Amino acid sequence: MKKIVVALIALSLSFTVSAQKRKKGSDFSVEQKTELALKKMTLDLDLSERQQNKIRPLLAEKITNRAAHKKNRKAKKEERKKLSSDERFKKEMARLDKMIVFKANMKDILNDQQYERFEKIVVRKKHKMKRRGKQRRIKHDKSEMDFDRG
Repeated sequence: MKKIVVALIALSLSFTVSAQKRKKGSDFSVEQKTELALKKMTLDLDLSERQQNKIRPLLAEKITNRAAHKKNRKAKKEERKKLSSDERFKKEMARLDKMIVFKANMKDILNDQQYERFEKIVVRKKHKMKRRGKQRRIKHDKSEMDFDRG
């Protein structure tokens, strides 16, 4: 009997924790997000003050672009308009060009050892985002299957 009660309590706690919404960083300003990202990067890469001053505007631009892209994506989502293959190609090329410029700037600012660590962090974050996307797709597919049953 005790085992059943403990199992039910554990189950109810897990549902309450998973039901809470995560609002990660949405209430921070661009400057605050920039400073947080810079501090994390400083801890990971052991940046000097000079390097921090050079990286700060790069991060601010990247965060501002990300926020603008997010707003545009939400507006486009309401329109439900599919992009043509040429539009998708141009969009992807622009995104990759921005990544190349950012990477080149980081390579100029960081020394070789720091740049190697930076590359490893980028790869790790990329894999983490891929896993997160897969989990969301699986979760979305399951919810559609539940909806179909009802």
